[in-house]
Amino acid sequence: MMRIAVLALFALFGLVPSAANAEEFTSYAIVREDGSMLIAGRVVRLYGIYIPDTGTTCRTFVSPVECGSRAALALEFKTGTHFVTCREVAALSDGSVSAVCWTDEEDLAAYLIRQGWALARPEAPFEYAALERIAERQGIGVWGFQVDRFKFRRHRHW
Repeated sequence: MMRIAVLALFALFGLVPSAANAEEFTSYAIVREDGSMLIAGRVVRLYGIYIPDTGTTCRTFVSPVECGSRAALALEFKTGTHFVTCREVAALSDGSVSAVCWTDEEDLAAYLIRQGWALARPEAPFEYAALERIAERQGIGVWGFQVDRFKFRRHRHW
């Protein structure tokens, strides 16, 4: 019932185009710090997910050093050497688009949820909610402990 209400609101505000209007585009992706991507000259936000703020993390083992949210770094890792194909779902008020995107390997939103770096929104496909529950049960990503705060301490017998 809630899903129908959300979809009705989206349709009312013109956020869900008809299948005939859905546009696909393919290009390389530049991942931005907030987890959005620049693809084929468009700012793209992955449809059906929410990326919680996990603070800024830096990968210091690469040059130049890469910094961003954990979701952005995971997305950069996944899209780094692949072209990304997206199907636009909605035009957003800030000029960006909401889209379902994938590489030849997998759905990028599902990947982020499976890794624990994104949450399923109410209008998301059922699969996303199931993947979120699995990540939560496994205690990974936002469902786990903060690795950055963990300090290795030597015991006296080492």
